[in-house]
Amino acid sequence: MQYYVYILKCADNTLYTGSTNNLQERVKHHNFHKSGAKYTRMRRPVTLEYYETYETLHEARVRENAIKRLTRRDKDKLLNLV
Repeated sequence: MQYYVYILKCADNTLYTGSTNNLQERVKHHNFHKSGAKYTRMRRPVTLEYYETYETLHEARVRENAIKRLTRRDKDKLLNLV
């Protein structure tokens, strides 16, 4: 099974980072369902800006936490916005 770490851009131009094993379904949940993250529910619509794939959930979660610790400027570099 593949796992994904992803970055969403919210309607208010903030970024949200998460991980999942079903990327398309998770983005749909962020946009349309109550099961989307509380942070994104208030900032819809969201768009998928970036993702990486991993073989294990542990690897994905480690990377997710590393991305969450980055500054906005570093996240923008990762997204090639700077």
